[in-house]
Amino acid sequence: MVRRGQNPAKFVGSVARPERITVAVLTYIPFLSGFHREGLDVLRACLNSLWSATDLPHDLLVFDNGSGPEARDFLLESQSQGRIQYLLLSDKNLGKGGAWNIIFQAAPGEILAYADHDVYFHPGWLARSLEILETYPKVGMVTSRPFRTPAEFCQSTLDWAEAAADVQVEQGSFIPWETFREFDLSLGQSEDEIRRHYETSQDIRLTLRGLPAMVGASHWQFVAHKDVLQEFLPFEMERPMGQVRELDRRMDEAGYLRLMTAEPLVMNMSNALEGVSDQGRIPRPRAARGLRRRILEFTPLKRLLLYCYNAVFQWYYGA
Repeated sequence: MVRRGQNPAKFVGSVARPERITVAVLTYIPFLSGFHREGLDVLRACLNSLWSATDLPHDLLVFDNGSGPEARDFLLESQSQGRIQYLLLSDKNLGKGGAWNIIFQAAPGEILAYADHDVYFHPGWLARSLEILETYPKVGMVTSRPFRTPAEFCQSTLDWAEAAADVQVEQGSFIPWETFREFDLSLGQSEDEIRRHYETSQDIRLTLRGLPAMVGASHWQFVAHKDVLQEFLPFEMERPMGQVRELDRRMDEAGYLRLMTAEPLVMNMSNALEGVSDQGRIPRPRAARGLRRRILEFTPLKRLLLYCYNAVFQWYYGA
């Protein structure tokens, strides 16, 4: 074989360098019906808010976990427009753990800001989160909004705060009711459940060198050092969902702090755009409580219908 000419790359004097921060978004929208009916609209809202509200230089990496053609076409178009720097397409759903195994190694930046595709971003989210990450010692992850997380994953943070002489520790109700309600509504909880949760739990707020942070964090959105995240690889999760708190648990057991910003700088949209506008949060209307709704909320019937829905989903889209 004879080479014909010289590779033009030999004459290129420089190459692009990745940004220090990689923002990574994980997507999974297998079809546009049922639970995922508004999935593409939610993804668009997520990325549009990310593009407009991210205030620090970064590269965007999107990992698509086996979505249908509508979501993939949107992602490919966005990449062709230069809005996504790295696009990884999987032909099957690897689960969140499987996707993390790839994302946590493939992200080129030293800081990784991760989010599920149903996160809505507000201005200042990245700078505020990074400030906490780089001010507090041995921080494992920072979530960009306050909410009340399970105490079982915060023991290392509480132990550090109790022993540190230069940290102010306060316990009380610091999250405003509307901010608290907004988040718990996105989890599908009822007004009564949310009110009961709010009245029977408290927040723990830390202040170090004048910078407040709430105790807690979560796997659905966080900012972290990539080398710290790589300590917990690989994730071997048997199901696509249901074991996602493994990162929270491992990080706490390894002695890392898990913190949140004091202000709500991201929002969990879940699977619908209700309560979201281009300007940010708007009140979510209460569901009508008519006869049909009361019948559907009857616990035995609700469990049966949801079981059937889950069974059909697994038949078509399960592993």
